[in-house]
Amino acid sequence: MKFVNITPTDITENSFKLIGNDWMLITANGKDKAGNEKVNTMTASWGGTGIMWGTPVAFVVIRESRYTKEFVDNSDSFSLTFFDESYRAKLGYLGKVSGRDEDKIKESGLTVATVNDTPYFEEAKLVLRCEKLYCAPMNKEGFLDSSILNKWYEGGDYHTLYVAKITNVLSR
Repeated sequence: MKFVNITPTDITENSFKLIGNDWMLITANGKDKAGNEKVNTMTASWGGTGIMWGTPVAFVVIRESRYTKEFVDNSDSFSLTFFDESYRAKLGYLGKVSGRDEDKIKESGLTVATVNDTPYFEEAKLVLRCEKLYCAPMNKEGFLDSSILNKWYEGGDYHTLYVAKITNVLSR
């Protein structure tokens, strides 16, 4: 079944389930250590979608330690791809292995495609192409509930928040 272009308001799947339960891949273009063009991706289960500044947006958070953060930081856009349950093992693998250490996309067997020069995965059931609008690092002083710090940031590896305009939605 081929992708069709839809608008963000035509997305019928629940974003709480898509992101929190099913997981997603955050994917961007960049360069490897040798300066060669490369695509990198990471599994994520935190983020959301909504309306900000009068436009449909997605927001994601990426820890400072993640290799994919370098790719997102150095690109104007990234994709969020969502898969059916049959891809759970591949997503688990992509979440455990760093693209710094091996070509994890090749090893996963997923197929990179592009929409407006932004990489995504052909096997996905839903793709959001996103253009960055806002980026801000999270820090200790911003947390009003210290239990979040104790549970999620004991080692201090904080996230950076990205808010991005959803420019393309591909759905099967």
